[in-house]
Amino acid sequence: MSPWDFFVSIFVNSLMWIYNLLASVPGAFGISIILFTILIRLVTWPLNAAQLKSAKAMQDLQSDKEWQGIQKKYEKDKEKLAQEQMRIYKEKGINPFSSCLPMVIQLPVIIALYQSITRSLATTPLALLQLTRTIGTFLNVSLIPLNSNFLWFDLGRPEYINLPGLNFHLPVLAVIVALTTYVQTKLTTPPSTGGANDQSAAMTGVMSIYMPLLLGWFALTFPSGLAVYFITTNSLGIVQYAMMGKANWRNLLPGGNKPQLAKK
Repeated sequence: MSPWDFFVSIFVNSLMWIYNLLASVPGAFGISIILFTILIRLVTWPLNAAQLKSAKAMQDLQSDKEWQGIQKKYEKDKEKLAQEQMRIYKEKGINPFSSCLPMVIQLPVIIALYQSITRSLATTPLALLQLTRTIGTFLNVSLIPLNSNFLWFDLGRPEYINLPGLNFHLPVLAVIVALTTYVQTKLTTPPSTGGANDQSAAMTGVMSIYMPLLLGWFALTFPSGLAVYFITTNSLGIVQYAMMGKANWRNLLPGGNKPQLAKK
């Protein structure tokens, strides 16, 4: 077993252990995904807090009168504005790249969580055999295959609605995933600091649209168990950011993340 497979197996066994405790509860695996996602969020809370704190510091900078004056003074001199921006960052102890490191550290955790859900939802004989070999002896193997029914959908399949003579996608989860992704992205994105020519702001704006659509598409086409994970982790991210206080909900509106420059 490779180091990565061993790492993912820890997540699989943790998820299966929660399911083992709730096996007699209707919708046990869906509840297990939610509880496991909450557990992961609690463990990675310090990293999430550091990332969100950095984003909030960038937002708070936009109400700083000195920075507003600099933006107004060097509005047409982008090179000088960039120099002054780095000076302000240094004086106030702001690292514009500090929000990236926690995300890099969390990325393997996010991927492992994703794979643990897909592996646990094994449906083919080979996948079921691999799952049986992965889980520990302390778990009840007779629980496999899992009962993947949760609410009105099957966690092992894309979200479908089955009516007499009908069988089509029901995009409720996909829409919720896209909306919660959009809200979380906008709330944790620092406002633009370089005006209309700010490439970073332009890229951020594109990502705030691209990511909700991408994850929404995943939720529509992949097993709906992943949609439950996306919705849970997005909701927890929004709550965590709001708990830090002074969440700028105006960012959810078009142009709401633009800084208000000081008037002469």
